[in-house]
Amino acid sequence: MRTMIFLSFLLTTDCFALSRALNTAATGMAAQEAHVSTISNNIANVNTTGFKKERVEFESLHYQTLKEQGSRTSTNSVHNTGVQIGSGTKVSGVTREFSQGSPQITNNPFDLMINGEGFFAVVMPDQTVAYTRDGSFNVNSQGVVVNKNGYPLLPNLQFPPETLSVNITEAGTVEAFIKNQIEPVNVGQIPVFTFSNPTGLKAMGGNNYQPSRSSGVPLQNIAGENNAGSIRQGALETSNVSIMNEMTELIKAQRAYEMNSKVMKVADEILQTVNTIR
Repeated sequence: MRTMIFLSFLLTTDCFALSRALNTAATGMAAQEAHVSTISNNIANVNTTGFKKERVEFESLHYQTLKEQGSRTSTNSVHNTGVQIGSGTKVSGVTREFSQGSPQITNNPFDLMINGEGFFAVVMPDQTVAYTRDGSFNVNSQGVVVNKNGYPLLPNLQFPPETLSVNITEAGTVEAFIKNQIEPVNVGQIPVFTFSNPTGLKAMGGNNYQPSRSSGVPLQNIAGENNAGSIRQGALETSNVSIMNEMTELIKAQRAYEMNSKVMKVADEILQTVNTIR
């Protein structure tokens, strides 16, 4: 009778441990699903102008302490390591990497690239300001500089009707050469905005970002000054996504997902065996 009770206790303990293994494996699978989704978004935007890749960060979940480190094993000795059982992992954050993308020469006078840190600013339809690394601008029918969606660049720059050519300096000074005029007309200056923590910016889609409490307030700078990047005319910044790196990360995520799935399958098979014994 005592043997049966002891055996029942062992089986109950094993079932609890195996259930924990199932839950732990499930957290690993869920975390790798988020990892694959992020990699998929990076790969999908490999040709998106000014896109910045994202990186998934993980953290371990809480631990169950079965034996406390330093607890006594006898009068003169203590547990050197203790016994702690982890309960899995979770995604703790998705960080955007604002490393510089390669230049793509277009020779379009309204295509602009920031060499270094900073963002262009555009005015959204609701009059809020969004920030972007996508410098593919042009002019609308009124001669105002706008982006692909028709949102005007900040500050508002409007070219005279008879503008023949445009020159934009590294400092962002915009000059228009007018028909029958020798000297260019100063249209304005394009500022570069920086943030104390650009990784804290909130992505809005459309290559645009909004400030958050984490990013800090935007600081307006003359291009090339105060750690702000200079402006390069006739070029665009390509995505900083590396296909080779993303494929490597994808294979690692796939293998991790498969192993967690295998753990779940093995734990389930052992549970079935335990239930058969009972």
